[in-house]
Amino acid sequence: MTQSALDMQKSHDAYWNAVEAGSWPASRRVPLPEAFRNASGEIRNLSLRPVTSVASIFSLAGSTRANHYHKTDWHFTYVVSGSVVYFERPVGSVSKPLDADVYMEVFHAGEMFFTPPMVEHCMLFASDSVIVTLAKNVRSHESHESDVVRVSFVSKEDAEAFLRRYRVSARAELRTSSR
Repeated sequence: MTQSALDMQKSHDAYWNAVEAGSWPASRRVPLPEAFRNASGEIRNLSLRPVTSVASIFSLAGSTRANHYHKTDWHFTYVVSGSVVYFERPVGSVSKPLDADVYMEVFHAGEMFFTPPMVEHCMLFASDSVIVTLAKNVRSHESHESDVVRVSFVSKEDAEAFLRRYRVSARAELRTSSR
């Protein structure tokens, strides 16, 4: 393993260690270890730690998911294809999606981000996208709903305005965050 690969693995492990200790990292972007490559292709480990639920989710361009917060659950989200505009704000905030105190970042295929409990969050899909979530809690419909509190954060109008404001070509460069 190269020094660069070792550093990436250490960074990934440090992120997971913080999550497991209940100390939520300031950056939502999760460092990923280097992929193993050979003649057959590549293998990228997203987690070498225990998680309770893993889900694959397909979303259409322009749609939103979440607009809620979790009382106890946290989850990692890996973008398999497409792109996700992730919004986050403190529970109880009335800030609008593009206000300065709202965390916003765009994640593309091959990237992973983290959502801790007790933060309102929403995902806006800038293109048809597939994501995989790795969660702490069981994600049966009943258990998930009992842990979720729905909020009004990113409205359909907010999502449409955001996508109109940033053209597809600009989305790739958009990596803003107020954190």
